[in-house]
Amino acid sequence: MNKIRFIAFLTMGLFSPVAQALTFGTVIIDPGHGGKDGGCVWHGLVEKKLCLDTALRLERLLKAKGLRVVMSRRSDEHVELEERAVIANRYSKAVFVSIHFNASKDRNISGMEIFYRSDSGKTLARKILSSMDQNLIGVNRGVFLGDLSVLRRTLMPAVLIECGYLSNRTESQRCGAAAHRQRLAESIASGILGSRS
Repeated sequence: MNKIRFIAFLTMGLFSPVAQALTFGTVIIDPGHGGKDGGCVWHGLVEKKLCLDTALRLERLLKAKGLRVVMSRRSDEHVELEERAVIANRYSKAVFVSIHFNASKDRNISGMEIFYRSDSGKTLARKILSSMDQNLIGVNRGVFLGDLSVLRRTLMPAVLIECGYLSNRTESQRCGAAAHRQRLAESIASGILGSRS
């Protein structure tokens, strides 16, 4: 390849990194559901409880790494979707991470997936899911563009993580174990930290 053509390829971005690192010092953690909204309920597990437990574990890990952490809820309370975004949008140089567990009428479906809405959200989603895929048992279902309220209303890089399908008996047993939720939190934390510049 001659020099002119090589420069042209560089200009087109063919040799640039797939995703640029993000700059932030604050993580807003949003435990899904809460209060009157229990989320999905399968095999004796209630989503809102697993979301909060995983989120609190994640908070401890990120604080230990020197990040400021803001929680949209710290107890079994109902917080409207709009209010979650209001809380998040008070902070600059921040990312938003919403924690959920999934369910389906098809009980054979299992796995982890992450939704994003912006390019910067996609960068964050890919880093987190890559870390989860490397460190956890479960199917990597991928990252998906999603027009979800908390992603649409937040002004910073934002993701919504579906940690596993409670409707799948095998996966629900994993998610119900405190040790697995700790590994979930560790994997999510690793992905968040790996996305920073």
